[in-house]
Amino acid sequence: MSDVPVCPRHPDRESWVRCQRCNRPACPQCQRPAAVGVQCVDCVAEGNKGVRRARGTFGGALANRDTLLTKVLIGLCLVMFAAQQVMPQSLQAQLSLINGRYLDAFSNGLWWQPLTSAFMHTGVLHLLFNMYALWITGQYLEPLLGRVRFLALYFVSALGGAVGGLLLPGTEDSIMQGASGAIFGLFAALFVVNKHLGRQTTQIAVLIVINFLIGVFYAGISWQAHLGGLVTGALVATVMARGRRGNPAVQWVGTGAIAVAVLAALGYASTLY
Repeated sequence: MSDVPVCPRHPDRESWVRCQRCNRPACPQCQRPAAVGVQCVDCVAEGNKGVRRARGTFGGALANRDTLLTKVLIGLCLVMFAAQQVMPQSLQAQLSLINGRYLDAFSNGLWWQPLTSAFMHTGVLHLLFNMYALWITGQYLEPLLGRVRFLALYFVSALGGAVGGLLLPGTEDSIMQGASGAIFGLFAALFVVNKHLGRQTTQIAVLIVINFLIGVFYAGISWQAHLGGLVTGALVATVMARGRRGNPAVQWVGTGAIAVAVLAALGYASTLY
């Protein structure tokens, strides 16, 4: 029997270096630097199970700069826009939020319209502008907040935009499509979190004002939905900022309360017209 030590993971490799933790041979591919000597990948993985992952100020992983959800949201909007080009008008009507017909839609079980309408767009420019804004804001907010908090912010803001479009005057019988409500929620969150972190907010405030005024003075844009998303996003971001120091319960209870209020407002809107 050979006395030459071999790596347990790679039996065809001689391994004269041993793990400082389990004393098993470890080939160069399975070695990981340790405080003294090296450890094998199995011992490193076992040790990491009990290590609590470091979190940032608002709950995002400190070492995680990935923006997977931002990319997924953009992808969903692109796929939906492509589908719009071939789907029948009747199907588009079931997915789009139409102010004056929301009562009929809700009573007919089309409760998903406030959410699905946020993934539909009226044209290429509308789509590209919203996707660019989502990409820029998502690159900053998703790593800072963490994926789940970012997703909650996005969807609650989108629903808040629907509330603004349904309840504020001036949108009777108008079709509300697009991610603008959610985008304005992200704009508001940028302002709030930077304010709480003591960072510069002037440029963000100017960006919000300019984009909001464009919606006010340009026909065909629902400033009401923008305002609804803006206010909702600001509220969610404020709750997340208040509970940022080791108290996630404050973040989730507050966000849940805002979501319930938004859903109640949508329920109220379903009784109108």
